[in-house]
Formats: sequence, C-alpha cells, structure tokens
Amino acid sequence: MQILDSSPFAVLRQLEWRVRHAVENVLSGEYRSAFRGRGMEFDQVVKYEFGDDVRDIDWNVTARLGEPYRKKFVEEREVTLLLVFEDAPTLDFGSGAQSKREALLELAGMVMVLAAVNRDRVGFARAHPGGCLFQEPVRGRGAILQAAARLLGSEVGRVVPDEPSNPRNETFARSATTIPWRFLARAAPKHSVLLWLGDFPPRPAPEGWTVMQRRYQTMGFRVDDPWERDLPRGDAFAAYDPVAGRLVTLEGSAGERAAQAAWRETRDSAWRELFPDPLSRLVVTTEENRLDALVRFFHARMK
Repeated sequence: MQILDSSPFAVLRQLEWRVRHAVENVLSGEYRSAFRGRGMEFDQVVKYEFGDDVRDIDWNVTARLGEPYRKKFVEEREVTLLLVFEDAPTLDFGSGAQSKREALLELAGMVMVLAAVNRDRVGFARAHPGGCLFQEPVRGRGAILQAAARLLGSEVGRVVPDEPSNPRNETFARSATTIPWRFLARAAPKHSVLLWLGDFPPRPAPEGWTVMQRRYQTMGFRVDDPWERDLPRGDAFAAYDPVAGRLVTLEGSAGERAAQAAWRETRDSAWRELFPDPLSRLVVTTEENRLDALVRFFHARMK
C-alpha cells in the first residue's frame, strides 16, 4: 500500500476495512486487554482475601495494621493512546517498493484505526526536522480518523499550521528532529499507552525517559529495510543515502559487511535498553504484512 501516493482518507478507509475484519475475526478483545495491562486508577485499600492478586498488596498498610491489605483499583473506561512518530531523513530509505516512512505511517494508521474501532482516545506528535506537530488526544471515530489523516498527510520538512477549528492543537518549532518529551510527559493521563514509532538509531535514551516509563505504558514500533539486515550478495551496487542525499556505491566487501553487522548489533542493543520487555517492542520489515505483525504482537502480549 502506497501511503504517500494516495489521499490520507482513501488510505484510512482501506485500513479501516482491514482492521475491522481483524478485530471481528482474529483480535476480538485482545487489543484492549493487551494495551490496558495494569493501567488502572487507584480507588481504596481493602482487606486482602484468598485469591486476590498479591501484586496489589499495600505493604505499608499491612505492616501498620498487622494483617494483609491490598489496593483496590477501578478500571478506566477508556484507553488513551499517544503516538510519537519520530520522522527522520533515514526513513526515506527503501530498497523495495516502499520506503521505511511509508511502511511506518501505515503501521501508525492501523493502530489509530484500531483504537477508533475500540472507542479509545488517540493523540499524536510527529517530530521532524521542520518542527513537531501535536494533536491532543481525541475520542470518536470521526475525530480519530481526521487526526490520523492529519498525521498521514502532514508534509515532511515543514510545520503544518494549526487548524482554526481546533485551537488547542499546538505546533512546536524545532531546528532538528527533537521530540518534546517534557511536554509529552503531561500530554496524556497517567497509565496511558505511549507508542513511539521511529528508526531508532544507536544512541542513549532521551533525558527523562525513565519518567515516561513510570507514567505511561511505553512501547516501540520500528520498520527495517531488508538491506539493513543483510546486504545484497554479488557485485557492487548503488544505494541512496538519505542522510547525505546522494548515491553511494557499496562493494559488498567483508569489511563493509562486518561494519554493518557491528552497527546492527549496536542499534539493537540500544533498542533493547529503551524497551527491555520483549513484548513492548515490535520490529517488522517493509516487505512484511503490517496487520499480520500487529496481530502477532497482540497475541504475544496476551500469552
């Protein structure tokens, strides 16, 4: 599916049909259970009874009163999903029919449509070299699909102006691809799902990431190109370097392959440090079916 060659609403209509089919025939209630986790609001402290979850025991109250007490929670009525789409020039790369950006946008659109089908609230931030576009969380199918169309249709390299009809949208000017983590730490209710989509090059975790992990359920989605996993075999070949903005010739030598393997291991190590729980991260290639990958992701979280 070519995200950038079709109108955002046309793409979303196709995604919605596919997602609804998956919800009705495959996912059922697994999306909500997998995303909600233990995202509950505290209600009160009550006596512990046999069969209660030991993880809910309030040890301070238990020690003070001399008998076990546990925290009682009230399940939130809805899930708030905040997507952070980290755009970068490296997403321009694509050795096949799709670039990594197109595949990642399709994945983001699927998640937003899935949230709309399940009647959740959805917001997003799309950071790119021209700035950062923010959409506060909204509810309702129409509002979420409009937000998804705005995310998919926003032009890379410039700040998209606010819509007059929605003055609470905010645009944060940036000279580089910088995610406003301090602002996003208060952009959604506590226990919301924060889904970070990007290229995730080797680098340290952003400042304040531990705070984000405590406040939100953090997850990461990444799309790889097949050439990132294994260089083509055979003679020398040309590839487009989106960072340098030019074609480069690769010989496929042992030295190049060793350097790529070292880069890949460093990148994956940094990726695992950001998302230590294997069930909180998803990696697919541009050649894989993104909906099938999402279904596997939710199934794995439910096991």
